[in-house]
Amino acid sequence: MNLAEFRRAGHWPTLLCAFLYFDFSFMVWMLVGALGVFIAQELGLEPAQKGLLVAVPVLSGAALRLVMGPAGDRFGAKRVGMVGLALTALPLLWGGFMMNSYADGIVVGLLLGIAGASFAVALPLASRWYPPEHQGLAMGIAGAGNSGTVLAALFAPRLAEVIGWRGVFQATLLPLVLVFACFALFARDSPARVAYRRSYLALAREADVWWLNAFYLITFGGFVGLASFLPILFFDQYGCTRVQAGSWAALCVFAGSFARPLGGYVADRFGGTAVLGLLFLVASNLTLAIAQLPAFATALPLIFALMLTLGMGNGTVFQLVGERFRQDVGVATGLIGAAGGFGGFLFPSLLGILRQWTGSYSTGLSVFAAAVVLAAFALAIAQRRWNRGEAEVESGVGARV
Repeated sequence: MNLAEFRRAGHWPTLLCAFLYFDFSFMVWMLVGALGVFIAQELGLEPAQKGLLVAVPVLSGAALRLVMGPAGDRFGAKRVGMVGLALTALPLLWGGFMMNSYADGIVVGLLLGIAGASFAVALPLASRWYPPEHQGLAMGIAGAGNSGTVLAALFAPRLAEVIGWRGVFQATLLPLVLVFACFALFARDSPARVAYRRSYLALAREADVWWLNAFYLITFGGFVGLASFLPILFFDQYGCTRVQAGSWAALCVFAGSFARPLGGYVADRFGGTAVLGLLFLVASNLTLAIAQLPAFATALPLIFALMLTLGMGNGTVFQLVGERFRQDVGVATGLIGAAGGFGGFLFPSLLGILRQWTGSYSTGLSVFAAAVVLAAFALAIAQRRWNRGEAEVESGVGARV
């Protein structure tokens, strides 16, 4: 791919603003996970409560994507993004000044979903500026904003040691103002923006949506779910300090975040289904190895590799989304992103609940490995269906959905 051609093909200030908006929002979205060890210690939480506390923002973000995706189609992604940034101040204020109980933590987590829903706005904002042959890279660059999880895991625990975990929520209000200003000044809606066409209900009648939902539930659900839970896993299972747990988590999340554009780029070159199938195979084997709970020196590179694989999978899935739902990318992004967010809620919840029931994280990790294997079988079925549909289009027998 000619990168100079890519730069000329779209609007790079908007692409960078989409990345910045997504990156900051993901950082905010993951604050409870990054500070989970601090919060759990102060509030005296049980393993299942820990899992639910860090999972609630992911579930809320999944649900709100179903609102923000079509809202961006109807009212403009830039306008909806600015509203989302303004409302992100609510959980920061609550977490910084009023969070004193587990119930407060659940409320803050629900409000943090506003930041998590940025996914359904940032990706269509960038995508609509680029032609089909550049969709994988454009969606990958914008989607690399999930690197905000790295910032949360790396800096939030360090700041919390100095100013307390409530102080971290308070301090995050300053970059919120800066990001809002940059987004308002430099982001632009594409003049070729497609008008709102179909509702979620109409789009949900297409089988392709459900295939992609299943794949993204695994790749993004696994990535963001593990990202939110890694500090707790490193602290509980391997005896890391609170800052060490955040630092190791940041390293692993970094791999997945910046592998997303690579996944999109490789999918552009070799085909999304072929690349995704290979990634599922690798991810299932890595997860099974981690489920054995090896020594930390072995577990860390395995987790690093798993997060890298899942990150590439995220970029690959959305290469397929841009390819198959070009005319409804906002609605499709919201719907498929919600499925991924739901997966991100299930994974840490499962880890926490099964740890409380069985006394080990191994069971939850094994269940996830089995789910990846099922997704690989589902991909093989979907690929045959898509190949058959393309053959019918070429022969004039039918049309691809």
